[in-house]
Amino acid sequence: MHGVEQPKVVSSVVAQQIQQFRKNLPTAEELITGILEGDKTALSRAITLVESTNPEHLEKANEVIKGCLPHANNSIRIGITGVPGVGKSTFIEAFGTHLTALGKKVAVLAVDPSSSISHGSILGDKTRMEELVKDKKAFIRPSASGGTLGGVARKTREAIILCEACGFDTIIIETVGVGQSETAVHSMVDFFLLLKISGAGDELQGIKRGIMEMTDTIVINKADGDNIVKAKLAKSEFNRALHLFPPKSSGWMPKVTTCSAYEKTGIDAIWDIITEYFEWVKSNQYFEENRQKQNQFWMMETINEQLKSHFYNHPNVIQLLEENKKAVATNEVSPFAAAMKLLGQYFSKE
Repeated sequence: MHGVEQPKVVSSVVAQQIQQFRKNLPTAEELITGILEGDKTALSRAITLVESTNPEHLEKANEVIKGCLPHANNSIRIGITGVPGVGKSTFIEAFGTHLTALGKKVAVLAVDPSSSISHGSILGDKTRMEELVKDKKAFIRPSASGGTLGGVARKTREAIILCEACGFDTIIIETVGVGQSETAVHSMVDFFLLLKISGAGDELQGIKRGIMEMTDTIVINKADGDNIVKAKLAKSEFNRALHLFPPKSSGWMPKVTTCSAYEKTGIDAIWDIITEYFEWVKSNQYFEENRQKQNQFWMMETINEQLKSHFYNHPNVIQLLEENKKAVATNEVSPFAAAMKLLGQYFSKE
């Protein structure tokens, strides 16, 4: 017996419509025009193109970036990080709706972790930000980290440029919050916000040199109900800890505040701190200096990325890689000798 045949998941009509839609892809010029006119659909399609790993899409993506670049760099970029469970999505929704109420256009680039096993991502940020996703002045784009170092999507930097060209004046980047992501995000934003909670042993965990030296403000979330007293104590502890660190290059002294994203209290005070920060760094020229250094950093990162991609897609490397992996696994050759052999083959055939 063959059993009951499973029905088709997608009808042939829908499949044909999807195929036809994909054939009618807009040109780079059409995407640029749409983005500059504030079309969110064009923006989404352009980001998808930029994020694509298909080598054929690279040239078109670069053309779109080039066309949008003269219209970018006119926003403030805010990085938000914190451990899982700290309430990042709830906070960003409360913060984002506060900004749109002030007349700001807000783009949220949320990076979701990719599974190291299935390589999939939930991409559930739009689901968690029900109110903000319906706001006409907001744009939310969840992206998979794709296994990149620190969980920052490989093309987040380019997505920022596209959002700025589309007219968004406030770009929020939400990180995975699993350790190394803070470093990558810090290198592409103007303001770095660390979200913490109290009463969970989180106070001592947060007092670490790396993250504390990068942060421009610490926000203790979930300061509501019975947790208000604990949040105030945590604020005092962090304030004391911040005075132990050397001055920041910007000359800014990081501030600590509390809020409840759930009750939407304390959000206005956070925006006041951010506004004060930007007045400070623009008055002492640190803002432009930092942007210039970031541009140079990402040029070098792109070179490294392209060299790595070219190496692994080189026909001679592809041919030898598997047999060298097997040889290394069976201890026939050392990992270093195998690596040098592959690199030698790569450079000799260039």
